[in-house]
Amino acid sequence: MAGVVWLPREARRGMSRLGPCLSPRPLLRGSWAALLRGLRRLSVAASVRRGPASSCTASVAGMEELLSRSVPPLPPYETKEKAPPPAELRGAEFVRFYRGLRAGPPRAQLLTRLAQDFGVDHGRVAEFSAKVLQAREQQRELGALLQAEDRLRYYLNPRYRGLFQHLGRLEGGLRFLVELRGDLVEGLATKAVDGPHVKEMNGVLKNMLSEWFSTGFLNLERVTWQSPCEVLQKISDSEAVHPVRNWVDMKRRVGSYRRCYFFSHCAIPGEPLIVLHVALTSDISSSIQAIVKEVLPLETEDTDKITTAIFYSISLTQQGLQGVELGTYLIKRVVKELQKELPQIKTFSTLSPIPGFTNWLVGLLSSQTKELERNELFTESEWQEISEITGDSTTETLKKLLNNNEWVRSQKLVEVLHSPFMRLCAWYLYGEKHRGYALNPVANFHLQNGSVMWRINWMADTSPRGIAASCGMMVNYRYFLEDTDSNSAAYLGTKQIKASEQVLSLVSQFQQNSKL
Repeated sequence: MAGVVWLPREARRGMSRLGPCLSPRPLLRGSWAALLRGLRRLSVAASVRRGPASSCTASVAGMEELLSRSVPPLPPYETKEKAPPPAELRGAEFVRFYRGLRAGPPRAQLLTRLAQDFGVDHGRVAEFSAKVLQAREQQRELGALLQAEDRLRYYLNPRYRGLFQHLGRLEGGLRFLVELRGDLVEGLATKAVDGPHVKEMNGVLKNMLSEWFSTGFLNLERVTWQSPCEVLQKISDSEAVHPVRNWVDMKRRVGSYRRCYFFSHCAIPGEPLIVLHVALTSDISSSIQAIVKEVLPLETEDTDKITTAIFYSISLTQQGLQGVELGTYLIKRVVKELQKELPQIKTFSTLSPIPGFTNWLVGLLSSQTKELERNELFTESEWQEISEITGDSTTETLKKLLNNNEWVRSQKLVEVLHSPFMRLCAWYLYGEKHRGYALNPVANFHLQNGSVMWRINWMADTSPRGIAASCGMMVNYRYFLEDTDSNSAAYLGTKQIKASEQVLSLVSQFQQNSKL
């Protein structure tokens, strides 16, 4: 068409993102120059959001200067109370700069620099450590010793701690620090960042977040179908244990005979930090299918049918809060909330996954000597039946079937493996340790809270994820409210696991029939 210019597809997309008033349409040639100027401005704005390579190169070049401006110096001990706070603009500049960097190497480089170059002044630490020792050796008065210790304690603070403190006071700063620590946690897990300085900074920030996210600053909120859509969406997206399939599924999980709660922070209102799902039942559930897949009638709850609360999913929504103690307090608060709402509930239990069991079992099978015609994990009669079904006298076929979930397709194999897998799982939960405590992280969490390892359930989670993670088994950790404090103290102090007769019987069977 004469006199009309059409924008390229990418430009039209960029314009459409600006809103309905700037939707792509034919433009007259006379406005072409103005259009190009507008597109250049759009390109610059987009480059800040996307962080292209050229922008990142320039950003990394100015990293040292930015850190020098943003990280406040540690004032002398004598003037620590009088030192003016850093300018608010400096903190905001750091936030903008960091968010302008792409996730990955650019951010990893900044975090590494921050940890290495703005940590503890080791010279000052050595100097005041010597003064503490000198004060003790000279047996000076207590006041002088305490002051020397206070000086040493002051200089043990890394400089970046001052930056984190300043950022935490800014509007939106706490949310930013959670994001930054999320990058640290992910970087350490993937080895994108590494080394003692970075690990130390991660620990310092975790401890600071633990103080800022203590229970006094947390709000308990219940989720219902009338909750804001964005909250329901975040709850759905964050469900890490039993993924939400659709909105019908989500509606069921916050409907009759169900409860869903989350903690939010007063500085980040309405934002779920950790989420707990509860099923209200008449007994301790032995199958997750009955909770998340069974279609319940849309009816008013009959409180006479509710005697038991089952905690079946707890999910942290913020990676940056990993290691911050939130789950324990959430369970305790929800128990109190349920006792107020439904005082007839006397039984509190979990229905928990057993992540890592299948990998542990496959590792054991791999470590067994292949010359043996039977595996030391099974009795002779069990291994004979297994070999007949798999057609293999070694463990190779069984390992493959466990790795690809195909073993559950054979009803005969499922029946034969029931007994040995139950006792192996009991030993994995009860007997396998890390530094004296339960190796399984979910078990360790609930035992620290004072629960009892109550019952192991066969084929409790038949989803592909459940079969792959734990051969379909789940476990109940039961909370006897009057005993939780003493159980917790016994586990943390003497590493003693409180378990039911069923679990202890399975452990005994393992010790009699399996040889490790």
